[in-house]
Amino acid sequence: MLNKIITEADKKAIQEAIRKAEELTSGEIRVHIDKSCSGDPLKRAIEVFNKLKMQATKERNGVLIYLSFNDRKLAILGDEGIDKKVATDFWDSTKEQLIRDFKNQQFIPGIIKSINEVGIRLKEYFPHQEDDIDELSNEITFD
Repeated sequence: MLNKIITEADKKAIQEAIRKAEELTSGEIRVHIDKSCSGDPLKRAIEVFNKLKMQATKERNGVLIYLSFNDRKLAILGDEGIDKKVATDFWDSTKEQLIRDFKNQQFIPGIIKSINEVGIRLKEYFPHQEDDIDELSNEITFD
């Protein structure tokens, strides 16, 4: 199913969206897509976050957008540097938008829109710095 949803052009568009969003913020954004998730998507997102070593950013401001298409599950997980600065419902509007887009079969546009939203939202707390470096890969990961 993933091959029908995510083409090479889609991967490039998502990676470009990550690059552009990260021009706004010192935060680091990653997207991970699982074929399925039998349990709690937030627990799985934490596993993936740790596996990708997303906590290895200077400001602890990495964000993982976790998706499981077959099970229709998702989670948006921010590192502890973000959690210390934002309200507990900080990601709710981004998740709700992503759910609406997915219900309307707007998978790739929805992912791109959510990446843009993450960049805009992080900019307030973690603005892009002149000496900022890309600390994490923009590559989409799959399981």
